[in-house]
Formats: sequence, structure tokens, C-alpha cells
Amino acid sequence: MWERLRSIWTVPDLRNKILFTMGILLVFRVLSHIPIPLTATESTALRNLFTTNQGQNIGQLLGLLDVFSGGSLQYFSIVAMSVYPYITATIVMQLLQPIIPALQNLASEGEAGRLRFSQITRIIAVPLAFLQAFGQCALFQKEGVLTNFSLIDPNYALESFTILITLTCGTMILVWLGELITENGIGNGISLIIFGGIVSRLPSFVQQGYVAATTGSGTGGGIVSIAVFLIIGLITIVAIVYVYQGQRRVPVQYPTKRMVGRGMLVGSAQTTYIPIQVNSAGMIPLIFAQSMLLFPAVISQYLATSSTPWLKNTANWVGTYLVNTTQWWYWLIYFGLVVAFTYFYAYVVWQQQNIPENLQKQGAFIPGYRPGEPTNRYLTNILNRVTLAGALFLGILSVLPFVARVGGNQLLSAASVLIAVGVVLDTVRQLEAQMVMRNYSGFLS
Repeated sequence: MWERLRSIWTVPDLRNKILFTMGILLVFRVLSHIPIPLTATESTALRNLFTTNQGQNIGQLLGLLDVFSGGSLQYFSIVAMSVYPYITATIVMQLLQPIIPALQNLASEGEAGRLRFSQITRIIAVPLAFLQAFGQCALFQKEGVLTNFSLIDPNYALESFTILITLTCGTMILVWLGELITENGIGNGISLIIFGGIVSRLPSFVQQGYVAATTGSGTGGGIVSIAVFLIIGLITIVAIVYVYQGQRRVPVQYPTKRMVGRGMLVGSAQTTYIPIQVNSAGMIPLIFAQSMLLFPAVISQYLATSSTPWLKNTANWVGTYLVNTTQWWYWLIYFGLVVAFTYFYAYVVWQQQNIPENLQKQGAFIPGYRPGEPTNRYLTNILNRVTLAGALFLGILSVLPFVARVGGNQLLSAASVLIAVGVVLDTVRQLEAQMVMRNYSGFLS
């Protein structure tokens, strides 16, 4: 293993790609520690917001956003939103592709269409980043972090607008850095930006776990809690790797003809397969489900101080019962939403690929099934069964924070673990491909 790791550095261009990737990630971490100027009172309020857990719903919302920001939200840095608006824009474009014919035509135009599609995604990410920046600043204003934020008051409008533009530009700078990694480095740049943020928070997670265990129910109980947490975390990582690489291979035959002798055509069939992934949706169902549950949580926070009695009572009921993360029914609803969104996203991606029609156009067929509608029904049935396993796995993974606790605190983030493991596997695969392409022994084999 160490010989194969050492062999990477013997290839100059591969070594330069790795160093370039590490350099860009270092730039990202430097940017995440450049804060937006706050007064002493505002800085104190920001620290208290993340340390004292003033509200479970607000804490959950900030925790979700902080996953993608790599902890920079706690410092309210210029890249506090990370690349989350760009991810939202990417998901929106994928969902709109089967609806808008022009986007479908772009997807079928090869490399030029892909570049145009990416350009549209970046354009959409700009207003989304601005809107998210406004929502984030409004949330901080409500919690007392930003005391002079207002786009209406002429005394503070310029300062507030500058903060919004800075946060928007920070997101687009990270998108640019991620694309530089994709073009000149190793791995998917956007995913590595998120991965770098998650890894940078590991020391704080370890510290929180140790403090929670030692200050909880005695030393013995704390050691048991840490041991159970580590075991669950290890099993989770192994299961994610297993499911992430799991696929159902459907055999497909492509007819071929070759010339033999004087103008004689001899027919034959080339057999390949269609890989249907167990988890084709990745972490997107977790994001969708959390967003659906966080929306009423945020609305209830704003309406809790309403002067209208029925609005105030409804908001208090929603915050106390519907979106209370300490209750088991919240996690049951979360589980159901993750399973539903897994099926939804898997079918959206499947419709975009249009595999049965493409097989019929190429003259390919699945042995035992006629091209067209019979092949479509057969592949759809396989997709249903395979997606069921992936959906149940993501559902179980989503409720792990409720089970794996240390000192009563939820430290294990399903989205963080899923992102980290997926990015590592993709990067290792690219390293494997680079080594094999250069006639070296494989990195994994």
C-alpha cells in the first residue's frame, strides 16, 4: 500500500495535480477565516448563538448551513454560505431539464451543450446566493447578531447591501476555485470544497464529544457513550462504502457485424451491462427532507412573536411538537421524507437518461425482452427494487443523529459522513484511473 502511495509522487504531472488541489483547499481555508466586520457586541452575540443553543430549531438550521460552510458560518466569514447556493442551482437545473425542452436539447449537444448548461447553472446561482445571503442576514438580525442591517433605512442600506454582495461574491469565488480543481487537479472541485470544510471541523467535533462525555453522566457513562458513538460511526462508514459501490448490472447485447473473406458479413453480439446504482440520489434526499422540515421551523421562529393570537399559538405548537428534534415523531417524519425524496430523485434522473429509448435506437436489447415498452417495464421494476434498498438505507442513516449521541448531544451528521465518504471514494477512483492510464499498477488493485 505504501509503495503504491509512493508511486504517485513518481509521476510529475499527477504530483502537480495533487499539490494544486491541496493549494486551492488551503486558499479556501484562508478565505473561511476572513470575517465580515462586526462590532464587539455583534461578535459576542454571534458566539452565543452557536454556543448556548438559544433555540433548537434555529440551532438545527444553523447546523445544516454550517455543514456546507465548514464552520465559517460561526465566524460569519466572506464565504459563510460556501457553495450551497450553487448546489441548489444544480439541483434546480436537473429538475427542470425534463420539463424544459431547450435544456434537454443542451444535454444532447455533447461537450458544447454541457459547457452551456454549466454556464446557465452559474448564472442561476448568483441570485440564489443573494437571496440566501439576505435570509441569513435577516436571521442573524432577528437573533441580535446584526443590529444595523436594513435595506430600507438609508443610514444602513449601503452597509447592508455591501454585506450581501460580499457573501454572494464569496460563494462564486468558491465555485470558481472548485472548477479550477476539477480542470487542473484531482477529483470534483465542488465536492472537495465541501469535504475540506467537513474535515476542518473534525477537531471541534472531537472536543465537543469529549466535553459532552466527561461532563455528562459520570466518567464511566461517558466512556461508554464515546465507545458506542465510535462503533456506530465505523459501521456507518463501512455501510456507506458498501451501498455507495453497490449496483445491479443488467446485461445488454449490442449487435455487431464484421467483414470475413470477400464481402461476407458475419453477425455477432457484444455483451455489456447497464449499472443501476443502489444509491443513485446521493445526499440530495437528505438535503430535501431537512429543507422541508426546516422551513416550518424558521417560519415558526418569526411568527412566535406575532401580535395575532392564533398565529402565535400555531407557531408555538409547530415549534413544540411538529419540528421538535427531541421527539421520536420528528425523526419518523424525517425518515419518511428521505425515502420519498430518494424515489423522486431516482426517477427524475432515470427519466433524463432515457435508457430504453437509447437502447432501441442503437439496436441493442436485453436478452429475453423485446425493445421498447417491455424493456422499459423490466428496467423500471429493477429500479423500484434497487431504489428501495437505497431509500431505506438513507432513511436509517438520517435518523442516526437521534440514536448516536454523546452526553445527550447529537454529533454525528448523516450528510457530513455521506459527503466525506463519497468524495474520498470518487477521488480514489480518479487516482486509480490516472495510475492505470500511465501504465502503472493500480492504486487499489
